[in-house]
Amino acid sequence: MANYTIMGHPLIRHKISMIRDKHTGTNEFRKLVEEIAMLMAYEALRDLPTEEVEIETPIETCMTPMISGKKMAIVPILRAGLGMVNGIVTLVPTAKVGHIGLFRDPETYKPQEYYCKLPDQLDQRIILVVDPMLATGGSAVDAIRYVKEQGGKNIKFMCIIAAPEGLQNLMAAHPDVHIYVGELDRCLNEHAYICPGLGDAGDRIFGTK
Repeated sequence: MANYTIMGHPLIRHKISMIRDKHTGTNEFRKLVEEIAMLMAYEALRDLPTEEVEIETPIETCMTPMISGKKMAIVPILRAGLGMVNGIVTLVPTAKVGHIGLFRDPETYKPQEYYCKLPDQLDQRIILVVDPMLATGGSAVDAIRYVKEQGGKNIKFMCIIAAPEGLQNLMAAHPDVHIYVGELDRCLNEHAYICPGLGDAGDRIFGTK
């Protein structure tokens, strides 16, 4: 059984088409990434555990489900992953947020870590690692490894666009992690960019070159 889900919802696909467009400006791009992340998280978090609690409505007292256990953790891979956080926090305002900083060596295309700060008690949390792009998979593989080294067990990974190469690499390295993908693209080019892709997600979110 494949441990990944390709999102097929028309709203997600429509918004991804909009961020692919090179004419989409920074402000609109940033808002669309947040919206896509929120829509994807709605699906990715459908298995959050719940427990019955007693509340009093204006009519009567009743037992009703609420999310149980430790607050979940959102872990964006810096810097582009930051663009997805607000959309997810909109759904789960109590979520803890950690950060893993990685950059891609321009010659080897290998990820290099420069920052890692994660919430405590990771072994008791559902952890959502996020990055808009899954290209070679190197950054995602390393980020999830760091999370596991800090005690994380129940880990999901979510990206907006993935290349087949990155998806295969991530599945091979972490078969226990379910991967949620907005769109699976054709391939990587010689510079390890996703085709057709959308360019550099970090640059387009933050308006840099």
